[in-house]
Amino acid sequence: MMPFPGGIDANPNATLLFSIAAAAIYVLALELPPRLARSAAKTLAVALLAALAVMQGSPPLLVAALALSAAGDAFLSQDGEKAFLAGLASFLAAHVAYVALFLNAGGGIGLLTAESCRGAIALALAVFVITMLAALWRRVGAALRVPVAVYAGAILAMGVSALTTFHPWVIAGAVLFIISDGLLAAERFLLAASSPHRVWMRYAVWVLYYAAQLAITLGFLLA
Repeated sequence: MMPFPGGIDANPNATLLFSIAAAAIYVLALELPPRLARSAAKTLAVALLAALAVMQGSPPLLVAALALSAAGDAFLSQDGEKAFLAGLASFLAAHVAYVALFLNAGGGIGLLTAESCRGAIALALAVFVITMLAALWRRVGAALRVPVAVYAGAILAMGVSALTTFHPWVIAGAVLFIISDGLLAAERFLLAASSPHRVWMRYAVWVLYYAAQLAITLGFLLA
């Protein structure tokens, strides 16, 4: 059963399936050297979610967040510090768009104190992000410390603002996004180059990240 009307050949359903297929193709190509086809699969997975959001008349902020994320994916599919910083900047802008989207759609920050479950999740996210930032602070170069700290603040704001919404899928997606970014930071900066954990962490980062973007997108489109 397809999530949108019209069957498998309807544009929204076909776009969703192509997005999932691109994400699966990237999983198969994840361990290959950076190439155009590999970068295209990674970029298309979320870019097609942005196209789906446009088709369904979703809020412009959702489209912007997904499009900026796709640009970040394109940068991060390449090697080098410049590509990494460009990807970081793209995702920083995406998180700002998500914060604005969630706060606009949500019931206000007061929900975090009115409902203990939301507040507990927000506290857990804060502890996780601050702990990761403390660990990274000792390992990243001086030039990366401020960008990483700003990004950590942005993704924490994204997670907390998601908790003000009434969409369970959006909240789950935001939590998965933060976990994915934590694993990415650990794999890139905290693990030894010879660590056997690098392989499974790279797969986990992508699967959790794509699941996060998919959950947030469908949380809005199917609400």
